[in-house]
Amino acid sequence: MATSEGIAPFDVVVVPFPYSDQLAEKRRPAIVISNDKLHDQGFVWIAMITGAGKQHRVGDLVIKDRASAGLPGASMVRTLKIATIEPARVVRRIGALATAEHAAVRKALVGFLSG
Repeated sequence: MATSEGIAPFDVVVVPFPYSDQLAEKRRPAIVISNDKLHDQGFVWIAMITGAGKQHRVGDLVIKDRASAGLPGASMVRTLKIATIEPARVVRRIGALATAEHAAVRKALVGFLSG
C-alpha cells in the first residue's frame, strides 16, 4: 500500500515490525491502533500480533475471532509492543479485529498511558 487510504483502526495488516532490542525487523501481522488524524500526518501506529503460545505478558489479549482477523493460527495482540511506521510500510491488509474485541484492546492501551 502506498498511502493510508483504506487503513482503519483495528485493521489487521502485515508489516515489517521493528524489534525492540535490535536493529532489525520481521514481517508479521499487526493491528492498526491509530486513526485518520494520524494517518493524514503520514504515520500509522500499530500493535504487535504474536502467537498465542508465547509467554503471556501484561496487556496480551487472545484474538478470539481469527477468521475475521485473517489469521491462520492462535494469536494474541501484544499491546505493550507498539510501533510507528509510515503508511507505505504496510504490505497488505489481511482482516480486521472483531468489533467485540475492540474495547479490550482500547482498555489495555489506555492502561499503559494512564498514571
